[in-house]
Amino acid sequence: MLKNRVKELRARHGFSQVELAKRVGVTRQTIGFIEKGGFSPSVALALRLAAHLETKVDDIFWLEEEEFDE
Repeated sequence: MLKNRVKELRARHGFSQVELAKRVGVTRQTIGFIEKGGFSPSVALALRLAAHLETKVDDIFWLEEEEFDE
């Protein structure tokens, strides 16, 4: 599962969901879905988020370890 720190970093920069959405070219709902883990962004959107949140993509998004039955 893809985890993220979008909400934390957005708040640190003082952006509302609406403001961040406008900056990266998506809807407020998309930002909300990303923050809740219900939507995995495209590479292009992840890069735009990283640019506006002034960090690297891998500081925002990471894969949660999952146990697999073998």
